[in-house]
Amino acid sequence: MFYDTETNAHGMSHDPFKAIVAPRPIGWIGTRGRDGSINLSPYSFFNIVSDTPKIIMFSSTGRKDSLRNAEETGVFTASLASRHLAEAVNASSVTVPYGTDEFALAGVTPAPGTLVNAPYVAEAYTALECRVTEILQPHTLKGGKAPSYMVFGEVVGIHIREEVIRDGRIDMALLRPIARMGYRDFSDGGAEVFELTRPSGP
Repeated sequence: MFYDTETNAHGMSHDPFKAIVAPRPIGWIGTRGRDGSINLSPYSFFNIVSDTPKIIMFSSTGRKDSLRNAEETGVFTASLASRHLAEAVNASSVTVPYGTDEFALAGVTPAPGTLVNAPYVAEAYTALECRVTEILQPHTLKGGKAPSYMVFGEVVGIHIREEVIRDGRIDMALLRPIARMGYRDFSDGGAEVFELTRPSGP
């Protein structure tokens, strides 16, 4: 099948776009508001965009609390969403009024950042502390702007729990990161972990 995205006439019961671009890592974004309130929200529009310097990005569809807090304070954290925390990740996705503590709703512990004034999930195996470098609203082909906001942050600190380090590496089978597939589906990185060596040129 083929369909153009202008009409979006795919004839399926659900839009397949997000199921095609999958799996997507989940950034569990922790922020603090100017009023001192803390926020925790999962974003599957999330990824690393640079390794020198280390920069990550999460994208908010609409002006959500994570975006507001990152704009106001200039910092955020990204905790790893692992299989043992999947239910907590889901619980923190609930829509609640600004200022509601999603850490408490999810039953996880807010740990203070070492270098940034934003909390991360203490139970997470890894977490990144970030300072905002820029916030962009993507342009569309029609000359307008998409209702999405891309928050870029340079990683200034990294937390790794000792129990997932084996032989000088993070053991991905222990980490078991979860990722968003499509619809209500998620993947579990612990199901099968294998290595591929990148081929060299001729």
